[in-house]
Amino acid sequence: MEIWINPACSKCRSALTLLDAEGADYTVRRYLEDVPGEDEIRAVLDRLGLEPWDITRTQEAAAKELGLRDWARDESARDRWITALAEHPKLIQRPIITADDGTALVARTDEAVQDALSRGKS
Repeated sequence: MEIWINPACSKCRSALTLLDAEGADYTVRRYLEDVPGEDEIRAVLDRLGLEPWDITRTQEAAAKELGLRDWARDESARDRWITALAEHPKLIQRPIITADDGTALVARTDEAVQDALSRGKS
């Protein structure tokens, strides 16, 4: 599995601590440095079963500068949202775990991290 993190994020550090405690085999991706492209964001969204606005941190300064609150949240605007996430990776919700079974989840709680671990064992 892979986990997208921002090392400054307490939820990310908590997820890593739990993964380590469980002896999980995972790869860390510092997505602010190793920025995912639009196609990769689309693939993760498909794995998550979510839309780009579902994983956007709308309280970030960049979100306010872009006026994201006023953007449409429908298929016609989907590519615009994905482009914004690729150009401003700090807007991407974190941590995101891509599980070995082909799924992914936003792992902001211990329960979500445990879910990812159980997916890796199935």
